[in-house]
Amino acid sequence: MLRLNVNGQERTIEGVADDTPLLWVLRDELKLVGTKFGCGIAQCGACTVHLNGSPVRSCSIPASAVAGQKITTVEGLANGAVLSALQQAWIDHDVAQCGYCQAGQLMTATALLKQHPNPTDAQIDQVMTNFCRCGTYVRIRKAIHAAAAAGKGGAA
Repeated sequence: MLRLNVNGQERTIEGVADDTPLLWVLRDELKLVGTKFGCGIAQCGACTVHLNGSPVRSCSIPASAVAGQKITTVEGLANGAVLSALQQAWIDHDVAQCGYCQAGQLMTATALLKQHPNPTDAQIDQVMTNFCRCGTYVRIRKAIHAAAAAGKGGAA
């Protein structure tokens, strides 16, 4: 039996092998499908979630290794129906094109804004290493700056 704290809720999962990546437990067992599979080798960032507030690639972490730690997925960024400032900026700046990488982008950007509430372009470029096949990097940067200007960073 595996106990995980996901988006502020204690969840119990049974019948999962110790080496099952967190990504698959989130998607297949908990039905939190916002986190996406991209590459499976922790390079693309589509599977990014927060572990104790820091962004991690969930495809490369065994779920058993994070038992008892605080996990936040893209579904946990909003406060009920109220979007975070960053999520709203994503909409306002029409960031998503195909949308596949966007959950991971949002998770990485949320962590960036917690560390740097008013990031420079250089800080954004350094931290935002997630891949976007559609090339929406300019809109991502604009949305991050807009959320920072709102004075709330990634907070709801």
